[in-house]
Amino acid sequence: MAIARTQGASLVEIAFRYLPRVLHVLRTEGAGVLARKLKRRLRTTPLVIAGPPTLLRLAEPFVPPILPGTGTPRVSIVIPVHDQFAYTHHCLCALAQAGAGVDFEVIVVDDCSGDGTSERLRRYPGVQVIRNAHNLGFVGSCNRGAEEARGDLLVFLNNDTQVQAGWLDALLATFEEAPDAGIVGSRLIYPDGRQQEAGGILFSDGSAWNYGHLDDPNKPEYSYRRAVDYCSGAALAIHTRLFRQLGGFDPAFAPAYYEDTDLAFRVRRAGYQVYYQPLSVVVHFEGVSAGRDERAATGLKRYQAIHAETFRQRWQAELAHFGQRGQDLEGVKDRQTRQRALVVDNYMITPDRESGSLRMLNLFRILQGLGYKVTFAAANLEAPQPYVADLQRQGIEVLCRPYVRSIPRHLATCGKFYDLVILSRADAAAQVISAAHRHCGKARILFDTVDLHFLRERRLAELRGDRATRLVAEARRRQEFDLMHQADLTLVVSESERALLAAEAPDVAVRVVSNIHQIFGSARPAGERHDLLFIGAFAHPPNRDAVLFFCQEVMPLIRARGLDIVLKVIGADPPGEVLACAAPDVAILGYVPDVKPYFDGCRISVAPLRYGAGVKGKINQSLAHGLPVVATTVAVEGMHLTDGESALIADDAQGLADAVIRLYADASLWQRLSEGGLAVMQTHFSFQAAERAVREALGLDADT
Repeated sequence: MAIARTQGASLVEIAFRYLPRVLHVLRTEGAGVLARKLKRRLRTTPLVIAGPPTLLRLAEPFVPPILPGTGTPRVSIVIPVHDQFAYTHHCLCALAQAGAGVDFEVIVVDDCSGDGTSERLRRYPGVQVIRNAHNLGFVGSCNRGAEEARGDLLVFLNNDTQVQAGWLDALLATFEEAPDAGIVGSRLIYPDGRQQEAGGILFSDGSAWNYGHLDDPNKPEYSYRRAVDYCSGAALAIHTRLFRQLGGFDPAFAPAYYEDTDLAFRVRRAGYQVYYQPLSVVVHFEGVSAGRDERAATGLKRYQAIHAETFRQRWQAELAHFGQRGQDLEGVKDRQTRQRALVVDNYMITPDRESGSLRMLNLFRILQGLGYKVTFAAANLEAPQPYVADLQRQGIEVLCRPYVRSIPRHLATCGKFYDLVILSRADAAAQVISAAHRHCGKARILFDTVDLHFLRERRLAELRGDRATRLVAEARRRQEFDLMHQADLTLVVSESERALLAAEAPDVAVRVVSNIHQIFGSARPAGERHDLLFIGAFAHPPNRDAVLFFCQEVMPLIRARGLDIVLKVIGADPPGEVLACAAPDVAILGYVPDVKPYFDGCRISVAPLRYGAGVKGKINQSLAHGLPVVATTVAVEGMHLTDGESALIADDAQGLADAVIRLYADASLWQRLSEGGLAVMQTHFSFQAAERAVREALGLDADT
């Protein structure tokens, strides 16, 4: 928070230069290997003795990094400095190396350094240097830098920091994903890889604690975005407009300490939130600025105790509810959370690969909007990237190995904190429901079917006429019905499934929470579109059957009409028999990370499913983009679609081929179906519709 003042540079040049490599070796090869490599490096690095060991310097001069100059920066990074040029240099080197997805400017405010900082920085491309006429301290220097900022976003950064790749993009993403964000702070770690701060916790006496101090930063409890009491000014972002509106850092806390904490309280009073973003990682050489001894009688550190009392008196009404030091930190770190929800699914949420994950991700967002802190775990506690980081960035706590050894064991310790437990899909629910009943005494337990697995298996048995498949379907039915009877409430995705359960399991409490989608609208008219689209994950057997059926029985009928139409098949891990369907008019594309261009450019979406259950995400996604659908009766089950008004529906090969040919040629029919599909999506599958359904399922009032 304060500005570096110690004279001279020591081995910090080496530390900064090799820090990323040092951390990597320490984590992957251990301390012994690291020590040997450092010895070799020191033997080969030219040094000049300029005094006692603390004043060893690198012989080679500092080479200025090239920072991007921009006329219209999105972000202004303000770095207050006083001496310690080596730290400032390497701070700027890290900024240049890390880069960002947006334009930014760098403003260095030199608070009367005596080591030639201003003169040396004049040679650094892309760095704007402001030199104070007299000493202003950290608070005054930050405020002066903010006056010159041109970006919409201000980022205050200590000069004794080294930002890591993606740090700035993660801060910006938080402002975009959380509209109430007023301040967003980075995760601070020490050079040895231990955690310095994962957001700050305050107590009623005005004292503070760095949550996660000296612990493993990768533990789940430190690794998700969350609202916090305050974030350190060592790496803190705020909207420029808001900072100026609030009058900047309060001079009452000059020269340093508690200015960031006071700003956090003023931001909340203005109606905004303060967030910690763990995906924005910054290495902080704590203690360089002003030492670490809070009991010091002289120097900047003495202001920590003085300003703690100023802060306590100013905010004593708010602090009265913050509790005493020594309380359970796990209980107070989420003090702004009203309720806690645990969600367990079969596997990691992968919304770019299957529709059930997209529904679940959007359900998380609705629960967060209703005031829930959401904790998620895959049944096998897997943690594949980038999916884990995507969830954590959006505020979802992810339980994973090696930090959580089993979900029942986690519940034995933490089950008492949960108000809601959602067990998604039968296999995951079967593993966890007993432990949830044992350890989650205050929680409602919901079994989320996603689709009725037994119904899907039953229809496959009917299609095959196979006794073994019928036995599998019956076993699945018994499993799902047993879980429904153990749960407090069962969720299904359509009224047709609720009606089926009303007939077959009338004593089960059931609510409908269907698929949840953002409505995009049509990107272009029919005349500017070409080809057919099928989209679906091939880990789901009905999709494999549907593509084979369409390629083998429907496409020959379309070819016979001489139409120049290509079927584009999107879906991860297509099996060999699907790959074998590739032809000049059949493109098997496999996994496609960005499917929007296909929804915007194809003319018709096809869903030729012959069996299955639940609501089909492939149809939802198509309709949400204004792309008309040709589908079977099974595919549109429970989706409120009407043949000829919001979709074309047929069940045999000839009927599907005729529907495709008719729709491809009739622009007015295409437009009617596009508009009709969008209306259905808005009414039944939008976020607004889903929130109403979730409120109903949880028994919440509309104003809750």
